Amino acid sequence: MACVVSTEPACSQATGTTCSQAVARSSGAPTSAGRPAPADVSARASTGPSGARPAFDPDRRYELHPQVALRPEPFGALAYHYGNRRLTFLRSAELVDLVHDLHRHPSVTAALAASAVPPARWRAVTAALAALQRCEVIRAA
Repeated sequence: MACVVSTEPACSQATGTTCSQAVARSSGAPTSAGRPAPADVSARASTGPSGARPAFDPDRRYELHPQVALRPEPFGALAYHYGNRRLTFLRSAELVDLVHDLHRHPSVTAALAASAVPPARWRAVTAALAALQRCEVIRAA
């Protein structure tokens, strides 16, 4: 199973959402072509002990999950979670740089302010970080 996280506004005609608004992963259910069909990660994100999903809070400190390895790629990076065996595609170099630096700042907002990400893209990048939290690539520190 894999997640795809992008901050680029590539339009999805099927859902009308952008890549920064949706994170897709393989559901395991085969399509007519025999390949797994994509599904929305948010519907199956892991839940806490009370059954509620922890909400992404840009005012908190986050860090790369200790069980995640990032491998640089021409398009951004591949993130592999050794615990849940999930592969995530980070399709933006600025997002990869930000994920590497999250632990150095008291909040996501502070990390964005210190980064090279233009303020006009902060909303898309924040949505991508929320998707990475749902995929367990980053976690609250």
